[in-house]
Amino acid sequence: MTIEVPHIPWQRAVFCNRTLNLRSIKAIGYDMDYTLVQYHVVEWEELAYGYAKKRLLEQGWPVESLVFDPELMIQGLIVDIELGNLIKANRFGYVKTVFHGSHPLDFDQQRKIYDRTLVDHRDGRFVFLSTMFSLSEACLFAQLVDLWDAGNLPAVLSYADLYSRVRATIDDQHREGRLKEEVARNFERYVEIDPTVCETLLDQRDAGKKLLLITNSDWLYTRAVMQYAFDSFLPQGMTWRDLFDVVIVSARKPDFFSSRSPLLEIVDDTLLREVSSDLISGTVYFGGNAALVERHLGLTGAQLLYVGDHFFGDVHATKITLRWRTALVVREIEGDIKAEEDFADKQCKLDELMREKEDVERQYCHVRMLWQRLRKGRGGEDAKAFKQTVDELRGKLENLDHRIAPLAQASSRLSNENWGPLMRAGNDKSYLANLVERHADIYMSRVSNLYLETPFAYFRSARGTLPHDAPRRSAV
Repeated sequence: MTIEVPHIPWQRAVFCNRTLNLRSIKAIGYDMDYTLVQYHVVEWEELAYGYAKKRLLEQGWPVESLVFDPELMIQGLIVDIELGNLIKANRFGYVKTVFHGSHPLDFDQQRKIYDRTLVDHRDGRFVFLSTMFSLSEACLFAQLVDLWDAGNLPAVLSYADLYSRVRATIDDQHREGRLKEEVARNFERYVEIDPTVCETLLDQRDAGKKLLLITNSDWLYTRAVMQYAFDSFLPQGMTWRDLFDVVIVSARKPDFFSSRSPLLEIVDDTLLREVSSDLISGTVYFGGNAALVERHLGLTGAQLLYVGDHFFGDVHATKITLRWRTALVVREIEGDIKAEEDFADKQCKLDELMREKEDVERQYCHVRMLWQRLRKGRGGEDAKAFKQTVDELRGKLENLDHRIAPLAQASSRLSNENWGPLMRAGNDKSYLANLVERHADIYMSRVSNLYLETPFAYFRSARGTLPHDAPRRSAV
């Protein structure tokens, strides 16, 4: 029998940082927002921005003319609340791109400010924007920095004060539920349907995995959006509730993974009942903690996989505290991969020119060194002849730089004109990529990417490369 294995487009692949055998996973926990349920990013973030702007208008802030710009910011940036800057750093924390408010800083300005500064997300000066929900927040903060610099926000004391007010305004909307009430009134506009997610979870359940839904969203919203996104695509007579062994809402992640918060059972839409015994399969709970989940399942550590989109709320806390296996959903990498594929021919040309430049640079350095020795009387040859060669090689380098510059600039702006690809900072990995590499065992653009891999997949990490690795040689 010949079995045809389906092709997996690279944009929809599962990428492995740390070898993971799905056959050894006994239970899989899922976040909901931007994980099991995907949103139309621009529409959602524009809605969040609009509510925040309205709240600020009610407080007398002069924000009438502000408009949400979906291209201004990307996921994975860092807010410098001390200076009112937004930063993209490389994996070592060196700053590579800076915007002050909504305006880019040139290289000299950037170097002057950050020459002696390394970005560290654990430093209270820096706030890491790790989810898609951060786009409206970052855009609004940047625009308000411009207003404060112009003297139009006299009640604001500092950039840190400004950021805290923006953060509080965004948080208030989520606490009050106004955003999700609007989304629930118009799911067609805000929710992106992906029927393959249902097939993915059905396959996992049929393969013997226990499935859990652990979300910070409240019960009424969770029930409504899951019904909309799942029920129409499940076998007749089945609902989304049948997929999950346990559903936990209002989980308060990341504290959920480290606290001993009490667990309440949701009896109906308005009644909560304290739980004094172990969890019961098929039940919906409010709050609680991960220790109760582990006790209910009889599993710990590497037997469980948790899948989410929030680096700190889902992946970091789970890995550090519980040593569960982790999967991160990074929606933006689909666009990054597509942009890199479209740029592939130009990237090959850029790589070729850079190799040529390296060869000419090496020649230039050696000839210049010889010329310097001759000028100091440390050789018998004609120094003028070497000077001519130095000038010729310098001219070649200038010509190469002229050809390289537009290609390098275009490469740095793939996906987003301001910040470039999510996981890269120049030729290096971005700060976000480094954190993902350290804490997410696997990552992907959507949960449904697991469908073609099946629940029996064995994900193997690639052999890590080092600068001193010998270049590969073709067999003779």
